[in-house]
Amino acid sequence: MPEVTYTASATATGEGRNGGRTVTSDGLLDVTLAIPKEFGGNGGATNPEQLFAVGWSSCFLGAVKRAAAARKVKLDDLAVVADVTLHHADDEFWLSGALHLEMSGVDKLTAEELGAAAHQICPYSKATRGNVEVTIDVTVD
Repeated sequence: MPEVTYTASATATGEGRNGGRTVTSDGLLDVTLAIPKEFGGNGGATNPEQLFAVGWSSCFLGAVKRAAAARKVKLDDLAVVADVTLHHADDEFWLSGALHLEMSGVDKLTAEELGAAAHQICPYSKATRGNVEVTIDVTVD
């Protein structure tokens, strides 16, 4: 099977995360950026951590579905909440992540196994592995 590749391209201009703008090459995503109020900024616009959380949560959801299909597990409902936290201390910045899986149609052990499997599949999880502290928890109905 041939390798399938896709490259997303975005350009940031202006002041970057502090009032700048970023646009994807196809123009479908065009956002103004701002430092969140919680971090001492003006807020009122999105920020890189929100964009990362959007990508990670949607990618991880797909990875959970893929893991479930491989195990022939039927999920009645599934949502993934990604919390991406920006930390700052002593002039250093770093990220941490928490993935919260909410699903029904399975027991808690199966949900935890699907979360662990998805963490091995998801490209965002692979990219953060060894660099970002990540926790995964599950809630089942």
